[in-house]
Amino acid sequence: MRDSFEPILMTVRTVPNAVGHPGYSVTLRREDTSADYARRLARIVLGTWGLDTLIDDAALVVTELVANAIRHTDGNLIVVRLLRPAMALIRVEVVDGSPHAPRIRETGPDDEHGRGLLLVNVLTSRWGTSTTPEGKVVWGELTSEASA
Repeated sequence: MRDSFEPILMTVRTVPNAVGHPGYSVTLRREDTSADYARRLARIVLGTWGLDTLIDDAALVVTELVANAIRHTDGNLIVVRLLRPAMALIRVEVVDGSPHAPRIRETGPDDEHGRGLLLVNVLTSRWGTSTTPEGKVVWGELTSEASA
């Protein structure tokens, strides 16, 4: 078990953005503790952007997307990106090494797993998957009335 103070962070980068707000990209180990780190990063970034009304939703979306990447893909690393492609648009991306697109599953009342994408579907204005030569990007977009 990892010492709780040992960093799981591999690389942090800012991502240039045409609207003046840099995005943020972090490379994490594909392990359970990475979801917590991604959630904390989302809270910090959206707070920095002054989008407090989206913090909880963005934190939940990134947590669910990271949890899916941890549970359903191979490889050692995942990449989490928090982008602001427009003033009122936030894009949460999780990159992993699997070519398989996630899908919303039917779940029963006693199922402990399988509801993550249902939450993502409800909390985002849209979400989807883009394939890459190395795997895929699963993304969700949240909108805000803020124009800061």
